[in-house]
Parts: sequence; structure tokens; C-alpha cells
Amino acid sequence: MFLDYVKIFIKAGDGGNGAVSFHREKFVPDGGPDGGDGGDGGSIIFTCDKGINTLIDFKFKKHFFAQNGEGGAPKNCKGKKGEDLIIKVPQGTVIKDSATGKVIADLLDDGESVTVLKGGRGGKGNSHFKNSKRKAPSFSQHGEKTEQHQIILELKTIADVGLVGFPNVGKSTLLSVLTSAKPKIANYHFTTLTPNLGVARVFDEDFVIADIPGLIEGASEGAGLGHHFLRHIERVRLIVHLVDISGSENRDPLEDFRQINEELNKYGTRIKDIPQIVCASKIDMLEDESKLKDFEKAIGQKVYPVCSLLNEGLTELLSAIYEKLKTIPKPSRLEDEERYSLEKDYNQKFTVSKLGKGTYIVEGGLVDFFIQSISLSSPESFAFFQKNLKDRGVVSALKKAGMVEGDTVIIGDIEFEWID
Repeated sequence: MFLDYVKIFIKAGDGGNGAVSFHREKFVPDGGPDGGDGGDGGSIIFTCDKGINTLIDFKFKKHFFAQNGEGGAPKNCKGKKGEDLIIKVPQGTVIKDSATGKVIADLLDDGESVTVLKGGRGGKGNSHFKNSKRKAPSFSQHGEKTEQHQIILELKTIADVGLVGFPNVGKSTLLSVLTSAKPKIANYHFTTLTPNLGVARVFDEDFVIADIPGLIEGASEGAGLGHHFLRHIERVRLIVHLVDISGSENRDPLEDFRQINEELNKYGTRIKDIPQIVCASKIDMLEDESKLKDFEKAIGQKVYPVCSLLNEGLTELLSAIYEKLKTIPKPSRLEDEERYSLEKDYNQKFTVSKLGKGTYIVEGGLVDFFIQSISLSSPESFAFFQKNLKDRGVVSALKKAGMVEGDTVIIGDIEFEWID
């Protein structure tokens, strides 16, 4: 089964908590704190594997979680790092954020990897908080908690040449005679429901040809399986546009040609700019040869007539494809704005707002940093938290906004009464 579009959930591992521990040893009265740091969480890494050609592995498994980091231990022992989760995908897979639709990564090359989510940072043990005044800190730092994200995996077939045209114009048959591919072939519409790939050889050069499932009117708006078919054309370097020149199904070849190009142009500029070679199929069924010349004159470019069943015109068509490909650059990554990141930006900025009489809220990246990194499990740790608020200018900003003793301050999930 072929699958080229899925939505899955991913989550990097949480960081392990730092330990609270004190050195205990006979004849060592002042051992001091020796709580170790928590281990970092595992990351989510996507990697290309040329041995995979579909996203079927993601049809039933939708949730992918990396391992959490272990907590710290006494004697300054650091917790074990969580194991990274490596997810293998086919070449040509585009990873997008489901919420925004923005591109996170575009994987083309075999073995190429990208870290989509980094594991959470491990928390610091209490040994880090010792100083000349605080000789026995009884608190540690929590590990960073990571968030779950929904992403889209979209497979865009990597091929040098894409065969396009209406259903039943002979694309699968042409692919079977130009390459070693063995697609399903029959005389009815939509025999091809998934892209078929084959390798053609001219002299000592190989190039990949993809049989793109037949397009219909309205495909660019999603009619039929339009979007699913069209996405596979985006990567190709050259389009071979097949037209049933015989009009065997009472269709007008010229109208078919214009309609397919209209759908390609509507889908996006990337497809519109791909060079085309026009191929007239089923010439063995053509009763009036003048129709071929009229068609060629109407579109204003050379047409390559072929009969796949009789192997007629194939050498000339292959040579034309070969010569054209030599002038076109290799497949490139999708042109997109700067890659989108799922990582939370701890920008160390904050804003102070007054919610009502005697209530103030602090928001921003600095708040997220505080909530992730500071434990509030004891009065001592809360005092350390307040000191950080003063050092970072948060208290000054609150007082400037009108805060006085006894007012309520909200920072993330924490709500407390301010006392000078």
C-alpha cells in the first residue's frame, strides 16, 4: 500500500530533575551538597532512507515519544541521557507544522538527518546552588518539560521526469517500455492510483521516470485526488505531457492538452516553470495523420508521436528527454521561507500587565524559563526564585506598573502575594 500524506504526534523526552543530596561520610562533618544533575531528554530525529518509498509505517502508529532523561543522584552523579528517537522516512519527505502549515524540514538525500525537537534540558542538582551564604541548599532544579506537537509528513516523489496527462492516455504503458517498471496496466480510468517509478538508461546515463496518476479538471482545487497527485510533480525536472492523439474516447487532444496545463499552472509557479516535452500517444489508432500536424501547429512546439505497444517513436523520445535533462539542474529542495522551528524560544524578555485592582501578570520568554528551571518546592527555593525576579528587573517593572505590598502576582501557573 502506498501512503504519501500523514499527520503524526511527536514529543521529545523531558529532562531529568536535579537531585537534592548531602554528602554523608564518617569523620567528614561538613560534607556539603552533592546532588547530581538530571540527564537531558532524548531528541526527535528524522532521517532519510532510500530503502523506504512510502509513509505506510505511519498509518497505524501515530505517536512518537523520545525517552525522558533520568534524575540526578547523590555523589554528584548525573542522570542518564534519554535515548534519541530516530524516525526513518523516504527521500523527498517534507515535514510541516500542522498548526501553521510551515515547512520544518525538506529531506532529499539518503542518510540526511534533521533534529526536529531537542530533548529537554536536565535540571541542576543542589550542589550548583551552594554559595558563601547558602551552604546547604535544600532545593534543586526541575528538568525541562517538553511539549507534544502534531506535524505533517508529506512525500513528494523524487524523479527526473514526470509523465502527466488525462487518465487512460497510456502513461503506465509508456513507463513500462521505457524502463524496467511493471505498473498495473488496463484499459480503464485510474489504473494508476499511486506514482510508479522506473529507471531509463540512455548510453551510460540513468534517469528516473515517474508515472503520475491521471489528472482531471479541477485537480488543482483538489478534485478527485488532485492535490495528492500534483504534489509528486513538484520535484521533477522535466514533464513529459502525454496526449491521446487518436481521440479514442471522443476527447479533443488539444482541449485535453490545454486543460492539463491549466491545472498545472493553477497549482503553483514551481510546476508552471517546469519544462515540458509533448508526446502524442496511441498513433496506431490515428486514422487521419493530418490531426498530428494540426495539433503540433496549434500548440507551437514539437510533438513526439509514439506507439508504446509497437515500440514506435520511443528511441526519438528517449533521446529528446536525455538531451533536455542535460540542460536542467538536478532536483532541488523546495524553495520556502526560513525553515520553521518547533522549539520554544526562551528569549529572556517579559511584559507586565495589570489584570485588575491589586493583580499583576508577568508573561514572556523569561517567564517560561523561570517556570522550567526553578523549583518551588520549599521556602528556600521560593526565596531563590524571588531573588531571580529582582536580578532580572521583573520586580522593578512590577513596582513601576503600580504593584505594592499585598498585591497578587501571577507568573505562569504560579500565583502569590507580594511581600517586600
